[in-house]
Amino acid sequence: MNTVAERYVKLVLAVGQHDADYVDAYYGPAEWKTEAEQQKRPLADIDEAAKQLIAEIPAPSDEERRDELAMLRRHYLSRQLESLRTRAQMLQGAKLTFDQESRALYDAEAPVHPESYFAEMLKELDRLLPGDAPLVDRYDAFRQKFIVPSDRLSSVFDRAIAECRTRTLRHVELPSNESFTVEYVTNKPWSGYNWYQGNYRSLIQVNTDLPIYIDRAIDLACHEGYPGHHVYNALLEKHLVRDRGWIEFTVYPLFSPQSLIAEGTANYGIEVAFPGDERAAFERDVLYPLAGLDPSQASSYARVQALVDRVSYAGNEAARLYLNGTSDRKQATAWLSQYAMMSPVRAEQRTRFFDAYRSYVINYNLGKDLVKQFVESRGGVAAQPEKRWDEFVRLLASPRLPSGLR
Repeated sequence: MNTVAERYVKLVLAVGQHDADYVDAYYGPAEWKTEAEQQKRPLADIDEAAKQLIAEIPAPSDEERRDELAMLRRHYLSRQLESLRTRAQMLQGAKLTFDQESRALYDAEAPVHPESYFAEMLKELDRLLPGDAPLVDRYDAFRQKFIVPSDRLSSVFDRAIAECRTRTLRHVELPSNESFTVEYVTNKPWSGYNWYQGNYRSLIQVNTDLPIYIDRAIDLACHEGYPGHHVYNALLEKHLVRDRGWIEFTVYPLFSPQSLIAEGTANYGIEVAFPGDERAAFERDVLYPLAGLDPSQASSYARVQALVDRVSYAGNEAARLYLNGTSDRKQATAWLSQYAMMSPVRAEQRTRFFDAYRSYVINYNLGKDLVKQFVESRGGVAAQPEKRWDEFVRLLASPRLPSGLR
């Protein structure tokens, strides 16, 4: 299996020579990366090599059959290679529908919802924000009171990160030298990004192109940091790379089933770290004063945001329509404004995300829902917070696939 794993890593690095976004992280042998750069294998050869490698994955031994992680490893490598083949074919011009692509790349397919589904869900928000203007304009006007001033952004994020880390370390044993740095950037199609660098270190970038609202502090601190991407990658490095010697986890192909697990756990981790009303209370008592915002408005803002979160799947529908050619950029922007409550500027930025990352959008909301369902099915319900943490961490440190969450 270790030979298969090494060949898998080299194939991922080979695809990365044709797709700058494909290799999200790599901290394996430097000479393998150099080799990939020098060879620049043709995509058709990579596809064929991946096909052959899948066929060569050996049958498990009796000892491996008794080791759940060893069995998961086999399924993981096979499915990741299948996804790699799809990406290589797409880079050669293969055309897939939104759902075909998400199944092939991410091992999952998001549900389809009609416009009426979102319109019905937005009725309560419409009542909460009365007026004659379009609902998205009323929502945008309401949110203006909750923008974090640029000169307070760093202090607010630093405090949010510290709280997320404290809460995570109560339940997760991390290497003593783990750390990350934060940079503020512009001109990106995403709002935040974690670049894992190996040796338990990450670079987290926050995009400041658009206004940053107070709720994004916890969102990004948890999602990109604790107990999200930074913790996920650190646990994989500790438990699978260093303890077991599984070299395949030194590389992270972005357009693969691994991303649904990564994004799903990062989003669900917010709820795990801040159960019930704890997030709203921390934002009100700590972050609002730091940002110079009125704490008396915190509960009202949290109530509105909870309603908007319910229509997150509208973003999937916009991407499905746009990528299938049913709508153009202007129509997709209008859909996002009407049903996902995105301002026209933010909606246009989101369509640029669709251009770059395509069906990747399902990994955030469907990923969260599948992770939540998996953890709760194993007893990790809100009433059992310790069990929830245990099951959540066990998932983070495993090579489980999206199809294995159901």
